[in-house]
Amino acid sequence: MAMFVHLMSAANAPRVRRSGIRADSRGQGGARGVYCFPVLPSYTLTHQWVRELSRSGTRGGLVAVHVRLDDAQSVLVGRYSDRARDAQACVTAAEAVRRVAALGDPRGWEVFVPRAIRPRELHRIRSVPQVAGWRYWPDAHGVRPCTCYGCRVRGEYGSRRLRERLPHPLDGPPPPVPVLLARVAAAGDPGDPDVLSDALHWFGMRRRGPLAQLAPLAAHPYAGVRENLVWAVGRWTTPGVAELMDVLADDPHPDVREAVETVREPA
Repeated sequence: MAMFVHLMSAANAPRVRRSGIRADSRGQGGARGVYCFPVLPSYTLTHQWVRELSRSGTRGGLVAVHVRLDDAQSVLVGRYSDRARDAQACVTAAEAVRRVAALGDPRGWEVFVPRAIRPRELHRIRSVPQVAGWRYWPDAHGVRPCTCYGCRVRGEYGSRRLRERLPHPLDGPPPPVPVLLARVAAAGDPGDPDVLSDALHWFGMRRRGPLAQLAPLAAHPYAGVRENLVWAVGRWTTPGVAELMDVLADDPHPDVREAVETVREPA
């Protein structure tokens, strides 16, 4: 039997003890399953993902779930970067343990089980130190952090000060709301698409915003502006967003309708 460790929020431990681990994660090719890592002699390497996973927010910290899988169980193994290129190898659980253990530097590697973990496959659940492992990527220590919209994590400790100290030329920090609204007003009627799209780009980095002032853009004659409006406000928590998305869901342009479908998908 091959032994793996799966890291999860401590708040989910009672449910996992009763029902096992759900196949909630998305793997290579969109498959559903569970991410884990082989139990190695090195405690630090075994729990290397703790700090990185903690960045996404947890309830009660992380705990380690030790799982025993049949040696013949098919899994995917490879570096996390291989996932996007569909380059992870499909092997047995025993072979995955052998491959990872034979690596000189297994940091950044992962194993994906393409199914749920059954309760009888659980070995034990225990707490782990919350500072083990690396953040961002292996060997990131000493490298200037990136503050672009794709790399930063909303709400992360110190993220606002980091963006102010190292502003990204395209991704912020965004101009104040009054400045952006002034740009929208100055764009004219119906409004220059480039100016409006640029303002909506900055509005999209906010969690809430002046929906009443931006909602009229849903009737803009240029489909690109309507689509950018969806990307900007679709995930806001401002009251009225759902109703605006209902209107744009029936937009005559397919790109606008597709954008609404995307922002309505669970994160």
